[in-house]
Amino acid sequence: MTQELSKSNRREEILQALALMLEEDSGKRITIASLARQVGVSEAALYRHFPSKARMFEGLIEFIEDTLFERIRRILDNTPEALPRCQQILTLLLAFTEKNPGLSRLLGGDALTGETARLRLRIHQLFERLETQLKQVLREAEVREGRRPTLPASQIANLLLAHVEGRITQFVRSDFRRRPTEYWEDQWPLLATGLLRDVPRAAGA
Repeated sequence: MTQELSKSNRREEILQALALMLEEDSGKRITIASLARQVGVSEAALYRHFPSKARMFEGLIEFIEDTLFERIRRILDNTPEALPRCQQILTLLLAFTEKNPGLSRLLGGDALTGETARLRLRIHQLFERLETQLKQVLREAEVREGRRPTLPASQIANLLLAHVEGRITQFVRSDFRRRPTEYWEDQWPLLATGLLRDVPRAAGA
């Protein structure tokens, strides 16, 4: 048990070091050799925990997925209305990237240039999953609140996520100086205006 715990701790330490290098060495390609120096172990020791650098990146992506979708589940459990749900989901994504600059480079795709295609696909699928969740929230508004999206739910979900992805790109491009949450609280009401409309009640209802 102690050996298993030690192995788990070492894996976590490696992933934390990789995330830190993504933040501090923005724009540089990370090698196994440089990561080994950061962790303070040999390259062979790294390979005992991860068979490849791609698997290390996948470990970080899995952390992103687990963290975001667990918190989204809580939002859905605790917030009944569609627009507050959308706002909280998008705010979660922005705040998460702001708190984890290195991981924002994964979400923005910047850190995956030159890496295996399956990593970029994994990030694409993560955003597809987020967009599907927003779409589902918007579609449920009619049943829950008697309100209907003013455009197809798929279009509105795409608009909202594209806005957030743009903020993440700005954050990475500015070397983390342009905060993703900057102006967000003021801009959200403008984005939210007109997304939903009341469903007309049938005559005699």
